[in-house]
Amino acid sequence: MIQVAIIMGSDSDLPAMQPAADVLKAFGIDFELSIVSAHRTPLRMVDYALKAKERGLKVIIAGAGGAAHLPGMLASLTTLPVIGVPIKSSNSIDGWDSILSILQMPSGVPVATVALNGAKNAGILAVSILGAFDESISVKLQSFKKSLEKEVLEKVEKLKKEGWQNGFD
Repeated sequence: MIQVAIIMGSDSDLPAMQPAADVLKAFGIDFELSIVSAHRTPLRMVDYALKAKERGLKVIIAGAGGAAHLPGMLASLTTLPVIGVPIKSSNSIDGWDSILSILQMPSGVPVATVALNGAKNAGILAVSILGAFDESISVKLQSFKKSLEKEVLEKVEKLKKEGWQNGFD
């Protein structure tokens, strides 16, 4: 059953949103990926948000550049958690317009916001949300976090052994 939606305002956002899909795939979580523009297809966006929960979705990851209204508008229309991914687009002001549009939501309409082009973290956050209610996902997430710890500790040992002058590969 599809539990997570990854949506973006334009097909040009796909390279920035791909890491969320990669994370969900790695965790074995079914997802859908589509284009839903807040400005060019507003009725599609409203319909998508209003029907998301009844279709079985549990989390929505929404990426948007520029004015970045998609995540906030979705959050205003659904009770599902929405994770916003600000995207540095071609018409962006170094991404700050997208970041602030998603981050500065009014009281009562929260959007969890990750870093600029931070779709990988959006995917991991979606896994965390699902893992709070599904022990098998939680176990996989714990294993993932252990692998991060192991990776850092290996780098600590390499630094001790080879010194800082040789850098890291």
